[in-house]
Amino acid sequence: MGKHFEFIVIGGGSAGYAAANTYGKGPDEVTVVDSAAELGGLCILRGCMPSKTLLYIAEVLHHARHAATFGLDIPSAKADMAAVNERKKRIIGEFAGYRAEQLQSGKFQLYRSSARFVDEKTIRLDDGSELTADAFLVSTGSVVNFPPLPGLEPGSAIISDNVLDLDHLPESVIILGGGVVACELTQFLNRMGSKVIQIQRSPKILREGSPEAAEVVMQAFRDEGIELHTGTKITGIERVGAGFQVTFQADGQEVVKEAAYLFNALGRKPNTANLGLEKAGVALLPSGHIKTNSLQQSTNSRIYAAGDSAGPHEIVHIAILQGEVAARHASGLRPEPIDYDHLTKIIFTDPQIAATGITEADLHERDISYLTAEYPFDDHGKSILMEAKYGYVKIWAESSSGVVLGAECVGKDAGELIHSMAVAVALKATVHDLLKAHWYHPTLSEIWTYPIEEIADAITANKN
Repeated sequence: MGKHFEFIVIGGGSAGYAAANTYGKGPDEVTVVDSAAELGGLCILRGCMPSKTLLYIAEVLHHARHAATFGLDIPSAKADMAAVNERKKRIIGEFAGYRAEQLQSGKFQLYRSSARFVDEKTIRLDDGSELTADAFLVSTGSVVNFPPLPGLEPGSAIISDNVLDLDHLPESVIILGGGVVACELTQFLNRMGSKVIQIQRSPKILREGSPEAAEVVMQAFRDEGIELHTGTKITGIERVGAGFQVTFQADGQEVVKEAAYLFNALGRKPNTANLGLEKAGVALLPSGHIKTNSLQQSTNSRIYAAGDSAGPHEIVHIAILQGEVAARHASGLRPEPIDYDHLTKIIFTDPQIAATGITEADLHERDISYLTAEYPFDDHGKSILMEAKYGYVKIWAESSSGVVLGAECVGKDAGELIHSMAVAVALKATVHDLLKAHWYHPTLSEIWTYPIEEIADAITANKN
C-alpha cells in the first residue's frame, strides 16, 4: 500500500504552491509532486520574471540610444549580452531560491517526481511507488506548442526558453507568431540590436487585446524598425547554410525571408498529455485544457485543476486564485468563485497594453447599455514631456449609474496605470466617485480624468 494524503498537488508552480499552502494541514495530509529539474515554476524560471527583467533592460538601452531626443549626448550604447544574462540569472536565482525554500519548508511533503493517474484516487511516481488521496489538484502548467507547419519540428527552432537565456546577440532572427510572448520578445531582440523579422498569420498581432490596441503596437514596432508581416500563410521552413529560410504568402505574393535564427513563438499548450487523466475520469477541452467548473473541479469532482493546465486565462495571479479556490473547496469550505468580470490583463510591449473589467464585446453580447470615452497620450502633458506619445486610455461605464465596467490603457506604463481602474471595477465605483479623488498634475495617471469627466458630463446631461 502506498501512502495516503488528504490532498495531493501535482505541479509546484504558482497555482500548485498557492493550493498546498492554502490547504495548510501539514506534511501528513498534504503533498506536492513536482517533476521539474529546478523548483520554481514557469513564471519564475522561464516566464514572467526573466522576461520582464530583460524587457526593462532593453527599455533602458532604447532610451540611451535615443538620448538626443532629450538633449543628451550619449555617444554610444550597446548590449553586453553576457552581463545581461548574468544579471538576469542572479535576480531569477533569488526568486527561485525563495520558492524552493517555500516548497521545502516542511509545511507539506515534496516528491521530486512526475506523476500519472492509475485510477481516480491513485497516482504512480517515477520509482513505481503509488500515492492515494481524497482529492487532487492538477497544476502542471504548459509547454511550447509546435503546430503543424511544413518544416517546423521540435529542435529545429529556438523557443522562448532559449531567448530568455541568451548570452550573445543573434545577428538576425525570424520570429513566428504574434501573441504576447512573440511580441514582447520581438521587441526585446530588436532593441538589443538583432535584425528582427516577425511573421504573423492573422491580420493583427496581439489578439488578446482590442484591434485598436494592436494597431498602436504594430505602428510602434514598425517605427522601431521591426520588419512585421501580418495576414500571412507559411508554406515552407528549411535550413539554409547556417540559418533558416521561411517562405510565406502575403497580399497574394510569395515572400522569402532568411535569418540566422528561427524562433518558434506560436504559443503554448496545456501540459496535460501524459498524466493518465482518462483513467481518472477527467475530461479535456479541445484546447487540451482540463474542463473545470467555477470551483476548479474537473469532470471528476475529486480532482481539481488550476493555472495553465485549466485556463481560460494563462495569468499568474489567476493561477494563484484558482489554486486557492480549489484548496478551500477540497478542504470542505465554500469559497466564492473567481469573478472574471474583474479580470486584469497586461501585455508588456512598449507601449504596453492593459485592460480590466468586462470587455466591450461581452457588454454587447450581454446587451448592457454603456457609455465610453477615451483620450490620447499625444495630447497629455506628462506623456508629451516623456516622449511617450503612443496610445490612449479608454473607459466604459453603465449608462444610467456611471458604474465603471471596464477600461483599457495602451501606452507608457499602462500596466501600472490600469490598477486604478481595476480597483474602480472591483469596488463598483462610479465615474462620479472617481472624480472625488485628487489626481495629481503632472502625472501619467491624471490622463484618466479626461474620459471620466466626459462620461460623467454625459450622464448628467442625460438626466437633465
